[in-house]
Amino acid sequence: MIIDRKNTVLKNYSICVKEIVETFTKQLFYGLFDEDYWTENKTKTAENFYIILKKLAVTNAEELWSKYEKTFVEVRNKLDLDARAFENTDPACKSIEEVYLAYPGFHAIAVYRLSHELIKLNIPILPRMMSEYAHGVTGTDIHPGAEIGSSFFIDHATGIVIGETTVIKNNVKIYQGVTLGGIQVKKELTAVKRHPTIENNVTIYANATILGGDVIIGTNTIIGANVCVTQSIPPNSVVTYQSENKIVKKRG
Repeated sequence: MIIDRKNTVLKNYSICVKEIVETFTKQLFYGLFDEDYWTENKTKTAENFYIILKKLAVTNAEELWSKYEKTFVEVRNKLDLDARAFENTDPACKSIEEVYLAYPGFHAIAVYRLSHELIKLNIPILPRMMSEYAHGVTGTDIHPGAEIGSSFFIDHATGIVIGETTVIKNNVKIYQGVTLGGIQVKKELTAVKRHPTIENNVTIYANATILGGDVIIGTNTIIGANVCVTQSIPPNSVVTYQSENKIVKKRG
């Protein structure tokens, strides 16, 4: 019990559940790719799920776990497609195993796909806690409410922000520092689509910013580095940043 100077009892928010969520998220991630690990830790993972939901005052934990567990095969299949996109795109990648073991962008996508399934089950708070754990580990902030298609590639990961109502379709590639955000930040826009739609086969290079719920980036488009986009771009376009820097010839 915590009491302030006015002798008022302050509400308990069970902050310690954050540690359990970190463990739970690791258990899910490891279990997706390691059958022996999952055999040994499946029961512990389910127990952590029950503890978390109890802390969050969510009922029907066993029923929700049963539904959630049934999504794992589909999640794994999607992640295998994502991993293949990494292997086929990044020239620095030497093997598919390297993607699973060493790529922070893939780790961020994995936690996103796991947390997105919880959003679909209408489980509150836990999906956001999982995404914030991944954010801290990978430097990539993907809201679990975003809708992301197959064969998604994130290179380098650091500094990427993907907002709640973002729609990303298939075969999209995103590089470090990209923001897919809202053009306004107002509480009354909670139920409005605030973030852009990225169509199939789009590539978005480093530090590009795309803002607005009405913005659609058309199929097969390339968004160059450091570009800021606030209006829709037609299919098959190339958008580049025109630098105003002047290179002065070296004296002497």
